[in-house]
Amino acid sequence: MVSRNVRLIRIKVNGTWEEVFVKPYDSLNKVLREYLGLTGTKRGCDYGGCGSCTVVVNGRAVYSCMYPAIKADGKEVITIEGLERNGELHPIQKAFIEVGAFQCGYCTPGAIMSAYALLKSNPHPTREEMVEAFSGNLCRCLGGYGFVEAVQQVIEWKKEGIVKEI
Repeated sequence: MVSRNVRLIRIKVNGTWEEVFVKPYDSLNKVLREYLGLTGTKRGCDYGGCGSCTVVVNGRAVYSCMYPAIKADGKEVITIEGLERNGELHPIQKAFIEVGAFQCGYCTPGAIMSAYALLKSNPHPTREEMVEAFSGNLCRCLGGYGFVEAVQQVIEWKKEGIVKEI
């Protein structure tokens, strides 16, 4: 028996349509982690202050802890798990490794998703636009050092033809 307070939503997560029963105050983060088992999206502060829960919804980076699951109905969501293809890391993931843009790794999925949203919407961002894209991603270990460098690495790989598309 389903409670009247529960609603069925359809969301396209990492290329696959999912149907999930959600409660009125469920966050997208809760749906991804607890209902769909996608734990790469971290749960940090729960109030939009750290960015560790960042995912991409219809092309925009959003804090999944603040994003109502009901609002995701009919939309496309990409999580960190959705970036790899056939066991191959996404170029942004590779760049984060290459430049050492992480330490403990807790903030890394959110920062990578911010980088992904930035490069999908703006393939040639300025340094200022890169800094702005990461302004909502808190890194306690390295202070975000390396995030911009990782994006610059991906852009360089594109120029060299190593990366075809983001």
